[in-house]
Amino acid sequence: MTEGRLGFEGLDACVHCGFCLQACPTFLATGDESDSPRGRIELMRALERGDLAVTDPALIYHLDRCLGCRACEPVCPSGVQYGHGLEAARARITAARGTTLLTRAAVWALTTPGVSGVVYWFARRLRSVLPRGIAGWGRIRFALGMLVATKGDRGRDEAVNGGRRRATPTASHRPVPPRTAQLFRGCVQEGLFSHVHEATKRTLSVNGYETREVPGQRCCGALHAHAGLLDEARVLARANIQAFGDGDEPIVVNSAGCGALMKEYGHLLGEERGTRFGTRVRDVTELLAGDGKGPVAGAPLDLHVAYDPPCHLLHAQRIGAEPLKLFAAIPLLQLVPVQGAAECCGSAGLFTLLEPEMSRAVLETKLEHLRHAAPQIVASGNPGCLMQLGAGLAAAGIHAAVRHPVELLDDSYRVAGRYE
Repeated sequence: MTEGRLGFEGLDACVHCGFCLQACPTFLATGDESDSPRGRIELMRALERGDLAVTDPALIYHLDRCLGCRACEPVCPSGVQYGHGLEAARARITAARGTTLLTRAAVWALTTPGVSGVVYWFARRLRSVLPRGIAGWGRIRFALGMLVATKGDRGRDEAVNGGRRRATPTASHRPVPPRTAQLFRGCVQEGLFSHVHEATKRTLSVNGYETREVPGQRCCGALHAHAGLLDEARVLARANIQAFGDGDEPIVVNSAGCGALMKEYGHLLGEERGTRFGTRVRDVTELLAGDGKGPVAGAPLDLHVAYDPPCHLLHAQRIGAEPLKLFAAIPLLQLVPVQGAAECCGSAGLFTLLEPEMSRAVLETKLEHLRHAAPQIVASGNPGCLMQLGAGLAAAGIHAAVRHPVELLDDSYRVAGRYE
């Protein structure tokens, strides 16, 4: 991160206009000015000036209740960099009081090499025996519902593909020579959503990309940064920059939260090498959109799909049109309009674990809108969102599955005979 004020300078442009209020899910849930971006900016400014101590209970309470969704940034006419300011404030608080035991345990279990592999191994075996109906609103049942939502649809894959899970494009559809892209695997995405990585590689191959594996890559650092553990996030960022090298190949990411932070490695590190790295990072929908024409068309899928754009894709990365091009490449698929689709689902990394009351309040509003829209599939491009939405849909008795958008394009290509 840049020297000097370490991110607080991103708040200087705020003129208290209030455009952010109606974009903020926590303000809409509570009506409390201190739970709005404008109110939190005043708290963060007071923290930087020293008018509020880092141990002030109100400061900690209201900053902890921020989702970090950054929905306030696109609607801000002054260009306030709220996300940078929030990370700076949380880092200062964390340096003074440390992290909670629950936060430290979750980050350790989900991102530490060796440890996380064992955790995900047990999680995959547990989810295989859990029914969807186990999801509920209490901490334990909701967490189990989130785990169930990571299953994917193995039965569908095997039925459509004749039991062959690792299909490749047929010779007639394999572009020659292919362009290359480096695949970022991440932590939760690799541990619980490896089927999305396989779909990513297959769909990119049809569209002219050969994905290359990169040894030595680490967690992106997003969970650490959001928790105020910026030094640990920087260590991970430097490891990834070293692993992916200094070439020009795009780095394809299918987790919106990971992509958002990786594109901001330059800010996190305050180094030109981090900035160059960030320019190479591409969400999978960006690569599939190609020159703007969109992905190669697949076969028809008669589905009603509600697209729930991840906050860190829509607000942080400002990617809105590219996923829509992906859906447009699937004939018959109908996108169902959902009120408030661009609002946060309440997942926000570890937020659903650390602030369950606020997380569920935000989610319940979205679930009511989804109930009214009645889609068959709810699609989202981030693992946390898929888990949160999957658990919420099951707990609310709404019969809709959750899928990553690239999985739907993958299905369409299978039906079209583009794989062998």
